[in-house]
Amino acid sequence: MTTSTAKLQETYNLQGFLSPLHVLNETEVREARRAFSELEDEFGEEYTQYSLHNVHLQYPWVMSLTKHPRVLQVVTSVLGPDVILLDSRFICKYPTLTSSDTRENEEGETKPAAGENGLPYVAWHQDMRYWGIAGGPVVSVWLALDDSLKENGALQVIPGSHGAGMLPHRQATRCGNMLTVNQEIPEALVQTEEAVFCPLLAGQMSIHDGLLVHASDANTSQKRRCGFVIRYVPTCAYPIQDPDRPRKFHATMLASGTDQFNHFSNKSS
Repeated sequence: MTTSTAKLQETYNLQGFLSPLHVLNETEVREARRAFSELEDEFGEEYTQYSLHNVHLQYPWVMSLTKHPRVLQVVTSVLGPDVILLDSRFICKYPTLTSSDTRENEEGETKPAAGENGLPYVAWHQDMRYWGIAGGPVVSVWLALDDSLKENGALQVIPGSHGAGMLPHRQATRCGNMLTVNQEIPEALVQTEEAVFCPLLAGQMSIHDGLLVHASDANTSQKRRCGFVIRYVPTCAYPIQDPDRPRKFHATMLASGTDQFNHFSNKSS
């Protein structure tokens, strides 16, 4: 293990996240944005804001992002050499969204939902509340296609909060929450005074542990916030039957190394 790899792992284990990390160069950003623009033209923004789910199976340019050397260098530093690509999704906060809320369902899918006049936001939560995985951690990557800043709803995290395990979630008290069944971690359990923003420039990424407490505010700017979310697990992880976390994994692939466990039977090499 190199010194830089060991440092990444040490920081991630302590903080539960790493940000910002440089991934795409200017040419790669330009090409990815152009390709995504073509999907917007083809499907429309109402669709591309939430429904481009696991399209790495359809588009080679998306697959190349999931296996980008700089992404996998960091992911394998955290998870080890043998890694499975669990799931991917493009998520966009468009500046035109107002009272036409979006909401995430049990599978982490964001979709339109009726709401009141507040702009959509994401309440404090943990990703593992929605993922039926045991035997290993889930790492979430946010790869920015656009600048992700405070004004357009950048990620904010509570450093070190992954160490507390799964926290209780309840019905949110503030309208506009995008999360499934309007859930949130009660604010009394969140050390909001320790919250850290994770702004990203286009081409940068953040990664965080599935138990890290995090949130994001509404996009109050006139700038789109679009990112590519990729989930990875070590090959030792496995899906579980949990009615509270009914996630299905139909698009898993071996991203790095070898898989001696074969816990995901539909996995492609």
